[in-house]
Amino acid sequence: MEGRYKSLEIKQKSSNSPVFYVYLNRPSRGNALSLDFFVEFPEALSSLDQNPNVAVIILAGAGPHFCSGIDLQTLNSLSKDTVSKDAGRNGEKLRREIKFLQRSITAIEDCRKPVIAIVHGACVGGGVDIVTACDIRYCTQNAYFSVKEVDLAITADLGSLQRLPSIIGFGNAMELSLTARRLSGLEAKQLGLVTQVFDSMEAMEDGVAAIAEGIAAKSPLAVVGTKRVLIRSRDLTLDQGLDYVATWNSGVLLSDDLNDAISAQRQKRKPVFSKL
Repeated sequence: MEGRYKSLEIKQKSSNSPVFYVYLNRPSRGNALSLDFFVEFPEALSSLDQNPNVAVIILAGAGPHFCSGIDLQTLNSLSKDTVSKDAGRNGEKLRREIKFLQRSITAIEDCRKPVIAIVHGACVGGGVDIVTACDIRYCTQNAYFSVKEVDLAITADLGSLQRLPSIIGFGNAMELSLTARRLSGLEAKQLGLVTQVFDSMEAMEDGVAAIAEGIAAKSPLAVVGTKRVLIRSRDLTLDQGLDYVATWNSGVLLSDDLNDAISAQRQKRKPVFSKL
């Protein structure tokens, strides 16, 4: 799996660990998102999702920054790539291209396995799109966030405007998106964008690795179900959400995982679950 990608690096830091790392890997460009990324990222997540040896994915950035946003060359190629003299047809083509980029980010939510973002340095524009799609977010004290698109005469269109309000509240999302100001790591914690702020990248990697290993030790059916029900319920009424989880659990609740979890509680031992 390692070495397959131009824009990413996949690592398993311990041979027997179910926690895998996906690194945005263009450090010389601040991990700016290229067209290669939008092709490779959903492929990498799908590969990890289907791998029974993977239980949790940690998403990080190589070099001094997490992500400096979408590569300007990518933006230029989208704006200049026309198919005809007809504005309507060019607009329809651009819409399809935007939808393609959107699907690359939504792949994080589509992935069954939990995806945890660890952010250091800059997390700007497309970087915010990515982390808001992740299931859990942590950062270092030197991290900063910016919904930067308005400064580039763009309405952010890869998910920040849709996901950020449910994470930090509508008013906070509106203010950050209209001003494009920098949000420090500490303020991100205060607003609820991240769960915890670490002193350094090393401390964050060690701390989040322990958290990820803890999640990986739980029933994979319960973990996958919890992620899916939470994401699905975000767009449902309370009654619809309750109906959805009832339907979900009717299919997977009565499992070997449940039996072993109950047996382990009685025997005061750690349960052992099959891979998913």
